[in-house]
Amino acid sequence: MADLPEFDVELDTTGLYCPEPVMLMHNRVRDMRAGEVLKVVASDPATTRDIPKFCSFLGHDLLTQSADGDIYLYFIRLG
Repeated sequence: MADLPEFDVELDTTGLYCPEPVMLMHNRVRDMRAGEVLKVVASDPATTRDIPKFCSFLGHDLLTQSADGDIYLYFIRLG
């Protein structure tokens, strides 16, 4: 896998399905500051749609998203 961004907080949502990953992200970003990077690990394919919408709607920067088999990685810089 290519070099991944550094991150401040990791959230593992593997085994959870919509809407739980996004709900947990909402809770986690409340405790973070603008500019910090959140790494999200997910196994729900719906996150490939939901997480970019989450970022767009809330003004966060989706730095990268990738898939490795059934695991999806997202790196999000808080706006």
